[in-house]
Amino acid sequence: MWKLDIDQDTELKLLELEDAEMLFALVDSCRPYLRQWLPWIDATQTVDNSRQFIEFGLQKFAANNGLEAGIWYKGQLAGVIGLHYIDKNNRKTSIGYWLAESFQGHGLMTKACRALISYAFEQFQLNRVEIRVAVENYKSRAIPERLGLVKEGVVREAEWLYDHFVDHIVYGVLAKEWA
Repeated sequence: MWKLDIDQDTELKLLELEDAEMLFALVDSCRPYLRQWLPWIDATQTVDNSRQFIEFGLQKFAANNGLEAGIWYKGQLAGVIGLHYIDKNNRKTSIGYWLAESFQGHGLMTKACRALISYAFEQFQLNRVEIRVAVENYKSRAIPERLGLVKEGVVREAEWLYDHFVDHIVYGVLAKEWA
């Protein structure tokens, strides 16, 4: 299966069906924290929900149209990062991610995003990668800003988050800008 080594402690691995229980346990362990910014938390109520998410990711990967990878730190599942889709006509993709609260502060997400952006440009010969983040999600916004992605604008009321809309900032990077 697909794997991307980041450093001696950190790797990205394609989520597999055998990871469903571990993935669900991680989501369940930090549900209130994740719920602040992720609209799918309330719908993830069973291991089977996590299994369905993994199956969807495996289908995307098999079709060469994206992936969903676990972020593994010192052998433990710490979060998820993925390419939402591969727009082959326009040679672009977007990255989504989340990290359990207990794994923050190690630079894991910055390293994971850097590695996945490089992979997207190299493997798929894309021209553009973007990350969309809720305007008030400052921790998540710090990732593309730290990596030097360009803040391109705000999409108003881009996402329904349980009982209200949130605006998204669009960050982008082009292949010719990525070193």
